[in-house]
Amino acid sequence: MSFETVSVIGLGYIGLPTAAMFASRKKRVIGVDVNQVAVDTINRGEIHIVEPELDMIVSAAVTEGYLRASLTPAPADAFLIAVPTPFKDDHHPDLKYIEAAAKLIAPVLKKGDLVILESTSPVGATEQLAAWLAETRSDLSFPQQAGEAADINVAYCPERVLPGHVVRELVVNDRVIGGMTAQCSERSVELYKTFVTGECVVTNARTAEMAKLTENASRDVGIAFANELSIICDKLDINVWELILLANRHPRVNILQPGPGVGGHCIAVDPWFIVSSAPEEAKLIRAAREINDGKPEWVIEKVKAAVADWLISNPTKTAQDVSIACLGLAFKADIDDLRESPALQITKQLVNLFSNQCLVVEPNINRIPRSLEGNAQFVNADDALEQANIVVLLVDHRSFKDIELSNLADKAVIDTRGVWH
Repeated sequence: MSFETVSVIGLGYIGLPTAAMFASRKKRVIGVDVNQVAVDTINRGEIHIVEPELDMIVSAAVTEGYLRASLTPAPADAFLIAVPTPFKDDHHPDLKYIEAAAKLIAPVLKKGDLVILESTSPVGATEQLAAWLAETRSDLSFPQQAGEAADINVAYCPERVLPGHVVRELVVNDRVIGGMTAQCSERSVELYKTFVTGECVVTNARTAEMAKLTENASRDVGIAFANELSIICDKLDINVWELILLANRHPRVNILQPGPGVGGHCIAVDPWFIVSSAPEEAKLIRAAREINDGKPEWVIEKVKAAVADWLISNPTKTAQDVSIACLGLAFKADIDDLRESPALQITKQLVNLFSNQCLVVEPNINRIPRSLEGNAQFVNADDALEQANIVVLLVDHRSFKDIELSNLADKAVIDTRGVWH
């Protein structure tokens, strides 16, 4: 059975590019989102996120009639769920958005449809999705009930793309596809081969779920090693950036770069899904998460120390006179995504400590986040550098790398990314 119409539930940083890629291959695509602004923006042929090349693809797809956005689902041949999967205060995964998506699409399902979960999820989430669908549609059969003979096929296929390169990587990267049955996997491969040139590697749903978590936990552990190294080097008065450069000259060593923490919707979240499923066994993964979660507080202490030093150098001044520039809010360079961003977390804490004394710079967004409104100034980099006594580099945006070092000569600098080392 071919897939003439595809529905993508969740039109964020993954859902919208995925919908656009199917539409660019002349599939009829219905994108569904709860955000009215996002729906209206897309239906004008525009995008509400920052991602290179995506604007042109969406504009063409909407103009040609292959892509439309809606607040409500409609019948389709395949449904891809790309909604957030945050964790609760106790670091246990919160599947409420997946449950809501299941109940949203269930009424429009028909025999022969394919449902794919793309959201990064804990092990067992695909089976839970199928259970929620079965609860709502008792007139249809699902893989957990009928196996290969099921009316509805269900599979898991996580994204593995880099923000800023999503359009290219959606096409060329390999995909791990975990169907609840062999037929579920086979049909999923057929669907993704609409635009994927990379290999579609088939496994079962649980292994596919764990593969995504493992990829991000591995990165998290590597970053934790680099972050711990940076703290040790600071104590021992060693330039960590030079140290890593030297160590990486070894042919079998590849140490990652330290930073102010770990952000984004994947690496900062996914390892906790493994910890929650095996809390006694996931010792290293938990330790890495705790190291990376603790790095922002270390940066805050460095800023406090810089303020104390500034006061010593300026005995006629008080703490109310110091001006602090926070450069960058996004969770990584050259994107507008602030989700789980350690840079934003650090800036919030600094604004609370030094209200109305913080200058905030983020070249990839148009307005200051609501959480900072009224207590910080949203300025460009030139103004921040002109006014600030202390400069805290939190994100290695391209534009920050172009800053002349002479502009920093009379300032205390805390470079968490090694841009000016």
